[in-house]
Amino acid sequence: MNDRITQQLYKTFVARGFGVLRFNFRGVGRSEGEFDNGIGELSDAASALDWVQSFHPEASTTWIAGFSFGAWIGMQLLMRRPEIRGFISVAPPANMYDFSFLAPCPSSGIIIQGVNDEVVTPNAVQKLVDKLRTQRHITIHHDEIPRANHFFENEMELLMASVNGYLDFRLDPNCPIK
Repeated sequence: MNDRITQQLYKTFVARGFGVLRFNFRGVGRSEGEFDNGIGELSDAASALDWVQSFHPEASTTWIAGFSFGAWIGMQLLMRRPEIRGFISVAPPANMYDFSFLAPCPSSGIIIQGVNDEVVTPNAVQKLVDKLRTQRHITIHHDEIPRANHFFENEMELLMASVNGYLDFRLDPNCPIK
């Protein structure tokens, strides 16, 4: 939760008036437990969403955002929670984890990738984007950030411009995507 990309995503949603929570998965930082290969981490994410929704029952829309491993977990949560209406997935590890569960993907969103990512290959992410774009009733945006590595070092401004541009588009009352 202290990763600078996660912090910037958090601040962006807070600035737009969302009720927002960022958290560590089990075994990270001072959190209890041990890494569970995604099974327990998905449970962590679902519990975190339940908790934040208990404080904001009036919320008319729910979004999920994640970076790298957190993007993979976020996309799994998206499949299990019909109230999630949008997602921001930064450097989803499509070359490391199976994303075939996204069939069909229930929500429109954006996938953002660094062109020079040394951890998550841009080609694997492009294949994921192409697969998702074949589905009806959703729209998948895809931004590639030139010169950006996996951690968007020296390119954070472009990453957040992409995030904010997408949120401006989706949160506009005249947006055709609901």
